[in-house]
Amino acid sequence: MENGAKGCEVVVSGKLRAARAKSMKFVDGFMIHSGQPTIDFIDYATRHVLLRQGVLGIKVKIMLETGNGKKALPDAVLVLEPKEDVAPTTISVQAVTPVPVAAPIEDVNPEEAFI
Repeated sequence: MENGAKGCEVVVSGKLRAARAKSMKFVDGFMIHSGQPTIDFIDYATRHVLLRQGVLGIKVKIMLETGNGKKALPDAVLVLEPKEDVAPTTISVQAVTPVPVAAPIEDVNPEEAFI
């Protein structure tokens, strides 16, 4: 956690001081467990230790500060300072001359148009 990790999880399972197997989980910090961010932000390792009593399994997950390619978490919000309001400058208005419109076409009966 001191080296920039957001969270870590260690699971130790197997015969720990007894005849029956147990599983112990140690968690610290912030850890995500589902979705694409688990692939991008979590580094994990699994090791098996052969002891006289049996096999002991150790799983370690470390959640990194940034993902592969320096990605940020999808729910990370960046709050920006508001922009300063700029006073509008004076706008000059030019007079627009009207465009002449063509005279309307008289109503023509379609039967008379092609005669």
